[in-house]
Order: sequence, then C-alpha cells, then structure tokens
Amino acid sequence: MEPRSSRNLHVLHALDGAKTQWYHFTAIVIAGMGFFTDAYDLFCISLVTKLLGRIYYHKEGSLKPGSLPPQVSAAVNGVALVGTLAGQLFFGWLGDKLGRKKVYGITLMLMCLCSIASGLSFGSHPKGVMTTLCFFRFWLGFGIGGDYPLSATIMSEYSNKKTRGAFIAAVFAMQGFGILGGGVFAIFIASIFNARFPAPSYQVDPVRSTVQEADYVWRIILMVGALPALLTYYWRMKMPETARFTALVAKNAEKAAADMSKILQVELEAEQSKIDDSTRRSGSFGLFSKEFAKRHGLHLLGTTSTWFLLDIAFYSQNLFQKDIFSAIGWIPPAKTMNAIQEVARIARAQTLIALCSTVPGYWFTVFLIDKIGRFTIQLLGFTMMTIFMFVLAFPYDYWTHKENNIKFVVIYSLTFFFANFGPNATTFVVPAEIFPARLRATCHGISAASGSWGRSLGRSGFCIWLRDPKKTDAGYPPGIGVKNSLIVLGVINLLGTLCTFLVPESKGKSLEEMSGENDDEDGHSPA
Repeated sequence: MEPRSSRNLHVLHALDGAKTQWYHFTAIVIAGMGFFTDAYDLFCISLVTKLLGRIYYHKEGSLKPGSLPPQVSAAVNGVALVGTLAGQLFFGWLGDKLGRKKVYGITLMLMCLCSIASGLSFGSHPKGVMTTLCFFRFWLGFGIGGDYPLSATIMSEYSNKKTRGAFIAAVFAMQGFGILGGGVFAIFIASIFNARFPAPSYQVDPVRSTVQEADYVWRIILMVGALPALLTYYWRMKMPETARFTALVAKNAEKAAADMSKILQVELEAEQSKIDDSTRRSGSFGLFSKEFAKRHGLHLLGTTSTWFLLDIAFYSQNLFQKDIFSAIGWIPPAKTMNAIQEVARIARAQTLIALCSTVPGYWFTVFLIDKIGRFTIQLLGFTMMTIFMFVLAFPYDYWTHKENNIKFVVIYSLTFFFANFGPNATTFVVPAEIFPARLRATCHGISAASGSWGRSLGRSGFCIWLRDPKKTDAGYPPGIGVKNSLIVLGVINLLGTLCTFLVPESKGKSLEEMSGENDDEDGHSPA
C-alpha cells in the first residue's frame, strides 16, 4: 500500500510544510483580538463587583461598605460562565456543520453588542439593574464561548506542523493581554474619576464615599471591552474558510486548492479522487459511535478532565485574588477607601499579577511548546502549581505576618506563571490538534465546556470556602478559610497532573496523523 504522506492531499501537505508567512501572523492577530476581548470581558467583572455592592446595596448605619448579596454576587460573577459553557457546545457543533468562517463573525458581533449592552444595564431599582446586567452578560458569555473552539480550530488548520503549537498558543496568549488591559484601563478610569470627583473614605462619611458619578465607572469599564474585537471584524470576515474544512468536511477539493493557492501564492492541484478515497477508507464515524470511542475516547476524557480540573483551580485564584490580597493585608480594608479608590487598588493588584506572572507564562509556552512538547509543559505546570499551593497552604499563618506579605505574593504569582506556562495554555491547544476535522470544533467545544463547568464550580465554591469560618457576612455561610481552600486547590492540581497522562503528544505531527483521518476503518495506518 502507498504510504500515508502520499495519500494526503497536496493542499494539506503544502500547509503542513509551509514556511512561516504573513498570513500566519494575520490569523494570530485576528483570532487573538477576539481572545483579548474574551479575557477582558470575563475578568473585568471581578474589578467592579465591590463597586456594584457600594452603589446598589448600601445599608444605612453599617460599619462596612455595601456588598452584593450572595445570590446576586453568584449571578453577576457566574452568569457569563454559564453562557460561555453553552456557547462552547453550540458554536463548536455549528462550526463543524456550517464551517468555521460562517460562524466566526456571529460570535464576534454577539460579544461586541453584549459588551456594550452590559454597560447600559438599566432599572429603577438595584434588582432591575442586576437582572439586565446578568441577561446581557449571559449572552456575552455565549458569544465568548463560541470563540474558543472556532479560534483554536481555525488557527490549527491554517498552521504548519512545525510551529502549529506556538501559533495556537499565541492566540490564547492574547488572553493575558486582555487581563492586563482590563486592569490598566480600570486604574486609568478610576484615577480620572477620583481626581475629578474626590470623596472621603467610607469610615469618614459612608454616604459621600460613593459619589453618584461612580455609576459611570463600572459601565465604562464593561463597555470598552467591545473595541478591540470590533477593530478586527472586517478582517475576520475576509478570511477564507480553512482548507481542511473545505476539503475534508465539505468535500470540495477544488475550492480548497483555489483558496490556499491565493494564500500560499503557489499553484495547488485539486485532488477530488483522494478525498473520495479517504472517505471510503476511514468512514465517517460520528461523535457517539463505537469507532470514535475506540480511537479517541480516552483522548476526549483526557482533554475534558484536565481542562475541568485546571479551571477549578485557575479561575478560583483569578476571580478571587482580591479577597486573598485583602486577607494578607495587600489591599487596605474597604472602609479606609472611597468606592473609586477601591476599584483602583483591586485593579492594581490584578495588573501586577498579570504583568509579572500571567503574561510571561503565556509567552514562555508560545516559545517552548514546539520544542519541549505539550505533554511536558502541561505535566510541569500542574506539578509546580500543586507544590506552590501546598507551600502557601500549610504554613499559612506564617504568610499572614506583614513582613512576609511580599513573599506570599511572589509565590502566589508563581502559581499563575506555571498555570499559563502549563495547562492553561496546553488544554486549549491540544483539543484543536488530535480529533478529526469533521468533529474538531465540536470536541474542542466539549473540552472547553468541561473547563467552563469547572470554572463555575470553582468560582461558586471558592466564594464560600474562602470566607473565615468564624465569621459570616450578610447572608454568606461560614467558609473553610483561606488555608483550607488552598489545600483543596493543591489536591485538584495533583489530580490534573495524573489526568495529563491520558493526553497524547502532538508535537511535530500533522493534524491528519494525530486524528487518524488517513487510517483504514479498523484504525490501522497502512504501510
């Protein structure tokens, strides 16, 4: 029988062997700006929740500033994550049915419109404002969810096999700049409003500490997230459909060759007979078939379980780092600040973490993923996160002393570094490489949705766990405290280390080699 390489379509072989060209960087920017918006929109809510509590839930005579009630806080923080989960499943499936490009523009416009609408949330009383905010943030999350499988799949199918991991990771790395951008912009807006509308701290004057103009601050922060993605909408619509979808799913070899001839600037032959032969040989098994379970069942279990466990740990830390910083005294007590100052201090802490650990971690992955491999980076990341969580947890009383606060922040930052130079990046990359083209976006969406489920569990659980077991705040039950919460996160990271062994290494291999699309129906690759 003829070797696998000779049976692969010429257009796909050309993409796999193509040198890094301008269209690769264009695709990274177009897809990456969507991820910049994703991260900005998902993380900026943690910057303004304290402000929302002060504005809409102030209690006369209270010794502490107003805070969102437990159910409202859970809804405001979590509703976008629920929408994200639904969007990952729906748009992943739709991307495999209609094509990546057709669905790509829908997700972007949904994100942009709902970002703006979130800032225009209205109501004559707090419940009305929170309800409309949650409504728009659900649909914002729905659009963001679609961006995960589509961006990853498009980038993997455009890339060459030598640097494919770096290109997909570079798209995901824009998430770091989104987190950083959200923090910087929040500091900028809060500084302007604080200078223009000075106010006393809460303990000096509880009412005047929250000026009326503070209501504009959170709205502006939420709305600005739409701008970066809007700037790339035109180029996103100009991108041709990926050759792998056109050839392997739509079965149109002529169009695939024509589209890629323009991009690669070489003449490519349309080979319809090879597509027909490949379909006969490998079959067209579906997601719920025995054949899929035999070939990719463990792979899907590996990608879903590792992303699920990673997101419990990663987003628990990220969404609630302001509470950890408050617990160790890095952010002053809320009553010593006015409402706008508190936004700036929380944003400053998030920005420093992003600048010193989150962003560098992403780009370490970009530069090293095609050298040392996905498996090694993921295993290293989970292992180091486990170690650092336990280092923080067991001697926690030591870290709470003022002279040790900076050391705590350094080690805490290292957990973010190894999350991003580790499973936070690789769990995004691998599902876009190891499944067949006709199921690629669907399986990536399922893997990402598993992560979103973990993210929601971590967010809601951590919100309760983190609280001092000796105290209860405005309807919140007692928690297990910061120390025990960190131990729980360490155990979760340890489980992620073990589940990594279910995930195959895809470094240096073509997508068809990983997915087995050139194999016979019994799963064997001909000699």
